[in-house]
Amino acid sequence: MDHLDQLESKSIYIIREAYYRFKDIAMLWSVGKDSTTLLWLCRKAFFGKVPFPIIHIDTGYKFPEMYEFRDRLAREWGLNLIVGRNEEKIKEGMGPFKGSKLECCTELKTNALKQVIAKYGLKAILLGIRRDEHGIRAKERYFSPRDTQFKWNYEDQPAEIWDQYKSKVEEEEHFRIHPLLHFTELDVWEYVKRENIPIVELYFAKDGKRFRSIGCVPCCSPIESNASSVDEIIEELKISKTPERAGRAQDKEDTYTMQKLRALGYM
Repeated sequence: MDHLDQLESKSIYIIREAYYRFKDIAMLWSVGKDSTTLLWLCRKAFFGKVPFPIIHIDTGYKFPEMYEFRDRLAREWGLNLIVGRNEEKIKEGMGPFKGSKLECCTELKTNALKQVIAKYGLKAILLGIRRDEHGIRAKERYFSPRDTQFKWNYEDQPAEIWDQYKSKVEEEEHFRIHPLLHFTELDVWEYVKRENIPIVELYFAKDGKRFRSIGCVPCCSPIESNASSVDEIIEELKISKTPERAGRAQDKEDTYTMQKLRALGYM
């Protein structure tokens, strides 16, 4: 097997292992390149039909292109799509322009996800995060337990040796499963190219700018780029020295803030 085959094989093993151990499971889909790659892998793992729900946490501030892409793929791929929103806080006017970024992300993302998990009685959630994406995410495990308050104890993570993953539910409310931890940003794009995975058009340059990481409109800034195809993005990444999430507002906060967000259950 080549490098991408090995990455794919490990991810599919983790996805199938998670589904075997937790029947009350779902996948979190942000509609970005990583989670769409994870969704593709879930389809491959189960021969084209994903046997569990796909959750999109909608803050109400996503790009129009993301909503169009989400709805189109959900129809084409026959997904059981669940859209989660913290309706109470949205009605109160919570958003990127009210309160701190920590408060906004906690209410519109973290707490919205908590509501979905409670409503559907989920014991595990698949997410498309990678270790190279942010220093705090480098502390994650493939099978990462959350306690009854959905908090992540980043100082006490279970050992994972020889593909042996912790999955016994004790006092933990649920597990976060991370099948893409071993991918890098470049790996993702090379896999997207090989598999011809559909990707939101925001990643491709227009008028000399493109988004390298996408989320809520007020919290994302485009980068200077002329990369208008997957091949050009791959070549750009090979020489880029800029952090992937440099355009994301959360990552401009100090490291402690991002760590606190993760500890509280932030994706």
